[in-house]
Amino acid sequence: MPSIIFPDPRNHDFAEWAMFGEFYYPAKDIVGFGGELTLENLTKAYQKGIFPWHIDGLPLPWFCPERRAILEFEKLHVPKSLKKAWRNTKFTFSIDKDFGSVISNCAKVKRSHESGTWITDDFIHAYIDFHKAGNAHSVEVWMEDKLVGGLYGIDADGVFCGESMFFKQSNASKLALLYLIEHLKTRGSTWLDIQVMTPHLEVLGAHELDRIEFLDKLKSEQEKNLRLF
Repeated sequence: MPSIIFPDPRNHDFAEWAMFGEFYYPAKDIVGFGGELTLENLTKAYQKGIFPWHIDGLPLPWFCPERRAILEFEKLHVPKSLKKAWRNTKFTFSIDKDFGSVISNCAKVKRSHESGTWITDDFIHAYIDFHKAGNAHSVEVWMEDKLVGGLYGIDADGVFCGESMFFKQSNASKLALLYLIEHLKTRGSTWLDIQVMTPHLEVLGAHELDRIEFLDKLKSEQEKNLRLF
């Protein structure tokens, strides 16, 4: 199975549009199409600030967005109601206790801007293998012995890249994020990649960088050789 040779996004000539069949698709955030979700391809992609995102009807797209969302911990804004929920929570938290259940639940989340899910069965199997290889990680939120929320993401050589989250009880995914941030801070990390801005992460203080700014920040952080997990 041939590996993908990913371009350096700094020097890549991003197209405004790509044509497949009779249709054009926006492509200004995409470095390439096709290839397999192998451990080698995923590792190389995340090291370069690239991630896959399934779109129905297209060969697998690999993204490095023109505008990249990050959350710097010193700029984290926790609303009073969430602080209270954090102080009084009866949830318990774990890391990497049940990655498979977390990603499977994330795949079931209904999103207003998507008709289906980008976390396909192929993604689930590939990322479970990525987790077993030590590159993908999860945070679980428990109410007694029931999984009620969580998130997962990738350790890209010392930078955590958030992929998706879910909740079955109020605030469970947000508290999972706070738990993750506290963990990452103990490992020397000062920020995480959230890829694409969402309203509730913007409320928490996330902001966007242009592509080159993000890639420079990614490289600088990777040079610290942090061990996040």
